[in-house]
Amino acid sequence: MDIFSVIKEPITTEKSTMLSDKAKYVFKINPDATKIDVKNAIKEIYGAEVASVAIINVRPKTRLIRGRNLFVKRKAGKKAVIRIKGGKVIDVTKFKDVKKESKKKQ
Repeated sequence: MDIFSVIKEPITTEKSTMLSDKAKYVFKINPDATKIDVKNAIKEIYGAEVASVAIINVRPKTRLIRGRNLFVKRKAGKKAVIRIKGGKVIDVTKFKDVKKESKKKQ
């Protein structure tokens, strides 16, 4: 599996930025990706040693739009919480730059 098809994008919410203080980072990943795929992709993209990977299945949520009888369903997916060895800090915004550079090379 290609490293850029394993990791789709970093998740930058308030909760995930608080986890980054503890050297934990959250990424949206491909539903077919395994922990080993995620670990290898992070190592290649960011050059950081991964201590652990926790994968969470995100279930689809249904919402009722106010004022209408219309239900909207969010897609299901997977996300991964990655802990970096040694408490090192990585720049998750670097992901988009690395992805653009790899597309130019191809």
